[in-house]
Amino acid sequence: MPASGFVKLLAACAVLMPAGMTASALTATPASADSCWTHNGSLMRLKAAGSRRRFFYEAPRPVLRDAGVTAGTMLFEGTKRGNRYKGTARVFSRSCPGQPQVYAVEGPVRADQLQVTLSGRRNVNRQCHPTDRVITDTLVFTYAHRC
Repeated sequence: MPASGFVKLLAACAVLMPAGMTASALTATPASADSCWTHNGSLMRLKAAGSRRRFFYEAPRPVLRDAGVTAGTMLFEGTKRGNRYKGTARVFSRSCPGQPQVYAVEGPVRADQLQVTLSGRRNVNRQCHPTDRVITDTLVFTYAHRC
């Protein structure tokens, strides 16, 4: 939209604005869609686009490198609806590097938006094969800083 069209749009909106609201309140600042979080000793990168959310390893803790995890490896992908995340997470094993187990997770975003806690049930694998044992995994992501 040309600048003159934008000014006309702001002027038209000013007629409809509640008392006390200024035209500058209509110009939005882009939300930070890229931020860093900590998770279980690793630094993570959250990428947000609309309601889509994805956590990637930024600096994985050393033991995860044996399981094939590097910077850029995705741990979670899903959506945010209200103050809840829902999607799939991955668990990595050095017994089968490059073959993460994918399972469903969901959970709340803390009221201050600085922590996300996801949980889900998954099979316990042994040497890349499922056992009869099922456990509940909990993943906690805590905001660290803008990346």
